[in-house]
Amino acid sequence: MSEGREDLYSNAVRAGKRTYFFDVKSTRGNDLYLTITESKRRYADDGNFHYEKHKLFLYKEDFDKFSEGLNSAVQKIEELRATGEYDAPDYVETQSNGEEHADLSFDDLED
Repeated sequence: MSEGREDLYSNAVRAGKRTYFFDVKSTRGNDLYLTITESKRRYADDGNFHYEKHKLFLYKEDFDKFSEGLNSAVQKIEELRATGEYDAPDYVETQSNGEEHADLSFDDLED
């Protein structure tokens, strides 16, 4: 392996107006870690655009707990939607590929 950080794997997932990048990298000490990047195109008032990115670093010692937490949360969402209690709100758009997505901002989310 070369000296310094090395990209070992990259996978881009397009989801509605967002793209998620899953990148496996190695540290100088040859430890592996994962970065998850959310990218969304934003337009300025003058019509020019830039990409807004949010990045999460996930280290090997946290892989199992992160995976468990994510799977648990997704399972709960599926359970709640299956009961009919939580249907897709009006602002959810259906894409041409049949996938649904909501055009939310972080301001729409509560802590």
